[in-house]
Amino acid sequence: MDLVERALAGERLALARLLTQVENDTPAGRAALDRLFPRTGRAHLVGITGAPGTGKSSLANRLARAFRSLGDCSPARKVAVLAVDPSSPFTGGALLGDRLRMKDISGDPGVFIRSMASRGAVGGVARATAALASVLDAAGYDPIFIETVGAGQSEVEIVRLAHSVVVVDAPGLGDDIQAIKAGILEIADILVVNKADLPGAENTLRALENMLELAYPAGSAERRRPPLLRATATTGEGVEEIVRAILEHRAYLKETGGWQRREQDRLRREFEALLSAALVARWREQAGSRAVHELFARIASREVSPSQAAEEAVKKTMGCE
Repeated sequence: MDLVERALAGERLALARLLTQVENDTPAGRAALDRLFPRTGRAHLVGITGAPGTGKSSLANRLARAFRSLGDCSPARKVAVLAVDPSSPFTGGALLGDRLRMKDISGDPGVFIRSMASRGAVGGVARATAALASVLDAAGYDPIFIETVGAGQSEVEIVRLAHSVVVVDAPGLGDDIQAIKAGILEIADILVVNKADLPGAENTLRALENMLELAYPAGSAERRRPPLLRATATTGEGVEEIVRAILEHRAYLKETGGWQRREQDRLRREFEALLSAALVARWREQAGSRAVHELFARIASREVSPSQAAEEAVKKTMGCE
């Protein structure tokens, strides 16, 4: 059996190696994604996002354990966690802090944890995250938790990938209104105040409740109001309620067609991003390094604008001249 077949057969080492090929965007990795694509689209992608220090890793750890022990699922149910860590400034790799905080579930054969470097990608999600999620989806993992870097305002990128977004807040992090300004709460399907045993938790809950009242006035049915839950991930308090909210949101998406819409939007964005990268690569190859350098020099000298240069490049790439 080749690497893909071994990964689909449940061999964890083969799966890890396949994920590395995909993350590094090797020819073998791209070919594997093409083979696996018909087997994808079944897993529930759950984003876990929020500011640094809110306890996202501890919460992801607890949620993975809780889903593994659900009474209404078969023992064969497998759960994956994709933890997008900040990149090391020296090696470019993941710092693996999340892997260390999830060591109590790392020995469970039904849980697969993958730390990956953000590699400078904005939005709290590495560019390869969607591809890695597709591999885990094809390998039968469901749900797949995607924990973002925790970069603040740029975290909204997760909404373009996940079916359900859990936004985690915690007391003692400063002005709660800043989270609203950052656009974090607007993307939430589920809101969680973690570390609810700390002083100030009630103030944080009250502030978020007031903001939800403004964003979702009584009688308004245009958007689904996210539930506001409290939890203490270190002890497991409130985790059962979060699991229930995730399952309810999945059912809601299935019933309303939201699941299909989010899948279509995600695939469309992925296609457009790949098409854009392919066109740029083709233009560079056709034009040659000297022509590329000369065009950038013309832009820098203000002879042509970036939009004019882009139009010129497209025409040459498409053979319109």
